[in-house]
Amino acid sequence: MSSSSLMTLPVSGLSCGSCAARLQRHLEQMPGVTQAQVNLATAQATVTTALPLDALIAAVEKAGFGVPEQQATLTIRGLSCASCVRRAETALAQLPGIRHVEINLANASVSVRYVAEQVDFQHMNQAVQTIGFTLLPTSETTTPEERAEEERQREYRDLRHRLNIGALLLAALLVLDHGTMMGMHHWIDHRLNHLLQALLTTPLQLWVGWYFHRSTLTLLRHGAVNMHTLVSIGTFSAYGYSLLVLLFPEWLQQSGMQAEVYFETAGSIIVLILLGRFLEARARGRTSQAIRQLVGQVPKQARVMRGNEEVDIPLAHLLPGDRVVIRPGERVPVDGIVLEGESSLDEAMITGESLPVLRRPGDRLIGGTVNGQGALLCQATRVGQSTLLAQIVALVRQAQQAKPPIAHLADRIAAIFVPVVLLIATLTFLAWWYWGPEPALTHALLSAVAVLIIACPCALGLATPTSILVGTGRGAEMGILIRGSAALETAHRLSCVVFDKTGTLTVGKPTLTDWNGSPEDLALIATAERASEHPIATAIVAYAKQHKISLLKTESFSALPGQGVQARVAGQEVLVGTERLLRSHQISLESATETLLHRLEQEGKTALLAAIDGRVAGVLAVADVLRPGSQATVAALQNSGIKVALLTGDNRRTAQAIAAQLSIQAVLAEVLPGDKAAEIARLQEAGEVVAMVGDGINDAPALARADVGIAMATGTDVAMEAADITLMHSDPHGVAQAIQLSRATMNNIRQNLFWAFAYNIVLIPLAAGVWYPLFGWQLSPVVAAAAMGLSSVTVVSNALRLRRFHHV
Repeated sequence: MSSSSLMTLPVSGLSCGSCAARLQRHLEQMPGVTQAQVNLATAQATVTTALPLDALIAAVEKAGFGVPEQQATLTIRGLSCASCVRRAETALAQLPGIRHVEINLANASVSVRYVAEQVDFQHMNQAVQTIGFTLLPTSETTTPEERAEEERQREYRDLRHRLNIGALLLAALLVLDHGTMMGMHHWIDHRLNHLLQALLTTPLQLWVGWYFHRSTLTLLRHGAVNMHTLVSIGTFSAYGYSLLVLLFPEWLQQSGMQAEVYFETAGSIIVLILLGRFLEARARGRTSQAIRQLVGQVPKQARVMRGNEEVDIPLAHLLPGDRVVIRPGERVPVDGIVLEGESSLDEAMITGESLPVLRRPGDRLIGGTVNGQGALLCQATRVGQSTLLAQIVALVRQAQQAKPPIAHLADRIAAIFVPVVLLIATLTFLAWWYWGPEPALTHALLSAVAVLIIACPCALGLATPTSILVGTGRGAEMGILIRGSAALETAHRLSCVVFDKTGTLTVGKPTLTDWNGSPEDLALIATAERASEHPIATAIVAYAKQHKISLLKTESFSALPGQGVQARVAGQEVLVGTERLLRSHQISLESATETLLHRLEQEGKTALLAAIDGRVAGVLAVADVLRPGSQATVAALQNSGIKVALLTGDNRRTAQAIAAQLSIQAVLAEVLPGDKAAEIARLQEAGEVVAMVGDGINDAPALARADVGIAMATGTDVAMEAADITLMHSDPHGVAQAIQLSRATMNNIRQNLFWAFAYNIVLIPLAAGVWYPLFGWQLSPVVAAAAMGLSSVTVVSNALRLRRFHHV
């Protein structure tokens, strides 16, 4: 067994001295634990043990307590390819206290989950510094996106500066290299030309190329390699051979070698690959534009009321309960409730709703939305990281950071890519040197350099994260929040979507759909219902107001449970309710009225009768009507080959009526809340990949059980917490949009991976000269550099096409 070490763990769940004693006894009895001490005051366990951290945490949890973990998002400097990502992840994962780590090459971010007492930022930074990288600490004043953008801008400026100098030097170098075409050999002899080329190439190689060599030297000190290593070896091979030709031409000729210089090759390779990195850096900046726009929605300051005065304070100082003043055109700094004023707000960036939304006293405000023409006074309800916008940003970050299963193959290949390429380049050199045509050494050198230069692990590393970045960012712009990349991958395989009815496909509240009487009678009926608190009464009153029907004064009112209401309005006796209510007052129905009543009930509506002074005034029908986008959503899903089912606790007649309007064949009605998850499980057992769409607390178990849970943000927090995808608006069309976005993103990832694999599979053998004996094909190192530089740009540019995704 390995030697013991002292570990200190934070412990949650300690409520008294007996808890601490029980945990201490439990730890002391474990094999491999020499000593254990649990301190209730500090809520810490100090253990001398040879056990690994995971085993110790499992022991604490088995005893009924927990070990709190911290989550941090850091920025890493120095990544150049997928093999860098793998090496940095390995270095961090080996630290004691690190529970999980994921690094995203596309935005140079590190998501790490750790036990604070075991590891801190300094330990993490030291671990990655030993292999040539640097972590940037978190800051209270900047977000991870702002730090990543600062790093990208720093790299972008460095690349641009080096590229400008390199292009000037290369232009002069090309003039010298092709000088014979311009008659330059008449006034500059051969040796002087080579000397001038060397003078121009040296700063190009050593300073402009330092962007690559710096990483190479750091990694070589620790026995590691990456893409930059390939560039450095390739360019120094051409540069070093050219120096030998310049300094010892006679010796090379005596050895039977060709005395030609390749300064132009070395310089061109550096400039072309640097150009590729420059274009890639610029394109990568656009991949995370969506989340940067979300983060930028919140102002840095808020204007609050202190007594009768308005005071500007930093947003970080704002507290729930503060009264916040929002002037016309300003962004709302917090989530809150309108106290005074009325204005239309632009909520497009948060909910995807394109039209301004009118907000009055009592209405909620969402932080980050833009105020229209009116001034508002609101009371802050959620501030800082608890606001809806902050939660949206956290969800998008979580989705962008996580790796989907499809990325694991690329990661495994990237881990061995560079060593394999070095081996191929070595074998290429030896094969050409022994069996190649004369001058054999020249052919061997150029072919090996071409192999080193054309190999591109960057495209492999960027293939998945760039598509995830852009796809989830585009989803956020459309009001579709995807909790993790695994959900994004699963959604494209869905074969069945199950909708809850109430509040999902329907508006979730009763609406008056039918009335066959006069407006004058409806005025009396609505006046009678105004005194009732029943949802049906609310629907009747709302309908009257919507149709500009003036209400009268109620002289008397009584609610009759299970039957309806009875009231006296404007001297007339008004009855509204069931057929039984009217018959109890000796009011008979005509056959036409009975037929209409029966038809409305068959349609799943709640049908009511109204009588005024003993005569039947008409028939009313109330129903939970479909949302405007429900029919289009179901049709879009069915047209894309996905089965649609309706799951509801309502009676079968109502469920069948709604399903008939939507052309849904599969109806699961009268299902108790606790049985909804079981219905989802039965579909899965039948081989379906199921999405559940709901909005209520009773939907949460089914949302969690489904392969993909989709919640409407108009519903409960419990439903949204259980869901994999949240729609920030009430339009169910977002379900079809989310699935189509998933399909588009996964297709984009496959295209990127195909390009990355095909590029290397096809071009590395071509660069090695495999086809030279048959067709005479041999790839120039300069062409290889151009191809390599464009490979990553191609992958990123393809991912950026997702920014234009739009599902009708």
